Amino acid sequence: MALALVIFIIGFLIVLPLINILIYSTQPSGSAIVTGSLSDVVTRNIIWNTVKLGLTVAALGTLLGFIMAYTQARLEFRGKRILHIINLVPIISPPFAFATAVIVLFGRSGMITRGIFDWRPTLYGYPGLVLVLTLSFFPIAYMNLLGMLRSLDPALDEAGSSLGATKARIFRTVTLPLLIPGFAGSFLLLFIESIADLANPIIIGGNYTVLASRAYMAINGDYDISLAAGYSSLLLLPALLVFLVQRYWAQKKSVVSVTGKPSGRPTLVTSKGAKFFLLSVTGLLTTLIVMVYATVLFGAFVRIIGVNNEFTLDNFRYLLGGFANGAIRTTAMLAAIATPLAGVFGMLIAWLVIRKVKRGSEALDFLGMLGIAVPGTVIGIGYAITYNDPVRIAGVTVFPQVAGGAALLGGSIAIVMVYIIRSSPAGQRSGISMLQQVDPSIEEASASLGAPGGKTFRLITLPLISGAFLSGLMYAFAHSMTTLSPIIFLVTPDTSILTQKILAEADQGRYGNVFALCCILIVIIMVIGGLINLLVRRSQVSIDRPMVTGR
Repeated sequence: MALALVIFIIGFLIVLPLINILIYSTQPSGSAIVTGSLSDVVTRNIIWNTVKLGLTVAALGTLLGFIMAYTQARLEFRGKRILHIINLVPIISPPFAFATAVIVLFGRSGMITRGIFDWRPTLYGYPGLVLVLTLSFFPIAYMNLLGMLRSLDPALDEAGSSLGATKARIFRTVTLPLLIPGFAGSFLLLFIESIADLANPIIIGGNYTVLASRAYMAINGDYDISLAAGYSSLLLLPALLVFLVQRYWAQKKSVVSVTGKPSGRPTLVTSKGAKFFLLSVTGLLTTLIVMVYATVLFGAFVRIIGVNNEFTLDNFRYLLGGFANGAIRTTAMLAAIATPLAGVFGMLIAWLVIRKVKRGSEALDFLGMLGIAVPGTVIGIGYAITYNDPVRIAGVTVFPQVAGGAALLGGSIAIVMVYIIRSSPAGQRSGISMLQQVDPSIEEASASLGAPGGKTFRLITLPLISGAFLSGLMYAFAHSMTTLSPIIFLVTPDTSILTQKILAEADQGRYGNVFALCCILIVIIMVIGGLINLLVRRSQVSIDRPMVTGR
């Protein structure tokens, strides 16, 4: 029953929109793009722009993530925890906060480039996109590689040292080979994120056109849904290919240390040259991140940043006085609805993959991960195609219209659906990792006492994997609040979303409003995230307490 329900939900949330994307891409304007992708110079350049941007951002982001992770794991210095928090700030900020702040700081009229050095660089286009996307996405590689570095067994380094190897040789022949799966996974994830990003190419892309922004313009400029589907299918193919390669690599090239659990303290970097290099790069990157977010904070409380720096609260008065009230309420409400649904859905898939499904568990895992493998632009266009009319099977309506101007509840249902399918894979992966470490005999004992599967999952499994559940909830809320690429195609006059408001203000050059909205968004994420953490931990205590007192 649970398996059938999950497959049904996945079918409506992701599979059906993808099928319709492929169907619409076979219509004249869409098929012309697909079939002419190799012969048409313009389309070929757009594809090359997308791939080149993805490869560059993936390489630089993975390198910076490794340097920051290695510094955090293998150096002792003051302020490591603060540095760790700073590295994670881009994850909870809107996708275009960096782009807007970088324009203010380093653009043609930037506070630093023109104000200090009287220099007018060309930031728009490929250089600006590489800078912004690298700074936005390197935390993904940082978290991935930091976890791997901390899990490596120090005994391996000690063994190499006892055989007379230098620290440089141990790093080259022991540490780096063990991190290859992490490098590959980080590179591929950053590649997918960078080619799928829509907000930054719109703001800072200039004349540098990529597939995501071209698909957006096909709908909002050309009003051609088939053309958008054609560009979406071109974007979908490399994203899925890279995702499949990453899964294959993770399964075939996984590395386990001798004991499976680190013992002792890791070998710290003592070379003055290496320490100077690591701390210099870390210091420069941290300074840049702090400058960007200081600009966001400063710009929210002045009239026109860089022109009239008089302190004011007018930006917040204007936004909270009516302009953005509805968007703030709607976004927070829809994210709050989607968060528990995405968290439970991800845990349910993980439970089925590890505990219940014997044949086809890999296929179910793959279907559950499609929400993160498929670019958000593709999902948004797929929803706009699929749910702009009621879904009918044999003439019978099986699902109402949830997108478009006449959508049920103004399109809110479609946005919640997108939030769920885009957020649940994070909890799914965490849940699978944690369930693999939990002895199944605990759940088998519940089943032997006559408890049905649903009750066992609710009262036994979820409390056991509460850590993964909490991380899934936190990610789901933050990701739902900051996502833009898929929902920009689903907003209606009745449903205004905060990130769409920020994009509209940035497009008009009203950076004071942009920065104020970014501050409001970050505060909401931090406050609600803290409440989620508190509620889950209190519920865990209430579950554990009877088990202790009942002895």
